[in-house]
Amino acid sequence: MPFSSLEQAATRLRQLRARRKWWRHWTRRAAVALLLREGGDGPELLMIRRAERAGDRWSGHMGFPGGGLSAGDRHSLAAAERETQEEIGLDISRHAQLLARLSDLVSVPHHGQRRPLVISPYVFALQSLPPLTLNAEVADALWVPLRFFADHRNRGSIAWRKLRLGCYVWQGQQIWGLSLQMIDEMMRHLGVDVAPPGALQPSE
Repeated sequence: MPFSSLEQAATRLRQLRARRKWWRHWTRRAAVALLLREGGDGPELLMIRRAERAGDRWSGHMGFPGGGLSAGDRHSLAAAERETQEEIGLDISRHAQLLARLSDLVSVPHHGQRRPLVISPYVFALQSLPPLTLNAEVADALWVPLRFFADHRNRGSIAWRKLRLGCYVWQGQQIWGLSLQMIDEMMRHLGVDVAPPGALQPSE
């Protein structure tokens, strides 16, 4: 693997230049935080399992702390920081350092919504980690070693709308969709050969 420590990963990620949707200011916005820490076997990524909630399109999914921009958020980074504080009780401004912004992703309108949702992901390196306090929107928080994503033997697929999409399973939980797209971009920038972006295969 091209990196073995959080410091090495951070050096690479600081060079990342995100692709931003120029029209993002005219549609719905959201932001998420990808939090890295130094683990026993190299860097680890914090993922959350969202609580089962009726009407939530990401109910029960594995993802990252984050959510929609509110009227009080100055920008998407502020939204990622606020949502992380609300969902897992972590003050990013005190305990983490911003490493990179990943490319904007687009989630198609859902359940009568007219405008797409542009999601802006941010990657942080944790410098300290107080006990996490999960709110009602979060069922669990899990640390996944980046080495796990770098091992091609761990990558499988999931059937979705007559397509097969990339998927990992960590501690019985599926990691796929938009969350996996964010992870893939980060891993590529770290020098790991993962599936090509947007690779879709017909489901049998």
